[in-house]
Amino acid sequence: MRELYITDGYLKSFEATVEEVTGDKFVVLDKTAFYPNSGGQPHDVGVLVRDGEDFPVVYAGLFGGKISHELGKTGLVAGQEVTGTIDWDRRYLFMRSHTACHLLSAVIFRETGAMITGNQIGEERSRVDFSLEEFDRSRLAEYVDEVNGIIKEDRAVRTSLVSREEAMEIPDLVRLAKSVPDREEIRIVEVEGVDLQACGGTHVGRTGEIGKVKMLKAENKGKSNRRVYFAVSEGD
Repeated sequence: MRELYITDGYLKSFEATVEEVTGDKFVVLDKTAFYPNSGGQPHDVGVLVRDGEDFPVVYAGLFGGKISHELGKTGLVAGQEVTGTIDWDRRYLFMRSHTACHLLSAVIFRETGAMITGNQIGEERSRVDFSLEEFDRSRLAEYVDEVNGIIKEDRAVRTSLVSREEAMEIPDLVRLAKSVPDREEIRIVEVEGVDLQACGGTHVGRTGEIGKVKMLKAENKGKSNRRVYFAVSEGD
């Protein structure tokens, strides 16, 4: 299966062939632009269309190395050609929020050396957890201000695929408190002059697209674990 979002996060529609159908409503395609629920980024929703008939995609998940699309109704069978279209407004919000997560983690890592211990992107708000020793809301607010400064600079955001061997040689590549994924190729997301991280999610092409980050809440989640809730808006 080709994961089209890996190389083009802006792809809204695509043509594909149904490869497998399980339980009448779980569909595997030969290629897809639907992002599966993973890495703190929610799944895409949208529709598959066959001969003018709509089959809503209500969930996409990764199972056994394949992306399965859960449909809202039955009727597709293997071998059929379909057109897939993702809910772009939902996806674009997640792209903006995911890139904001990278900027926030980059600023905090630069200032404190803290690693990310968890993250979850959402429609109403997103959160990032850090392994910070000190809990200082005012300092966290300052980090968010720095993020908004980077957004205004409208820096380029680029993705690339490198070998695992190359990835392991890049200093501070993985900000998550875990190892580099066990894959032959590692996807790198670079915010020009600011950040370089291993990530399989979708991102905007320039920081200016994020709009503005607003810190909603900061919490002390226990020993060395701090949580920041934020939302993105269109800007001033």
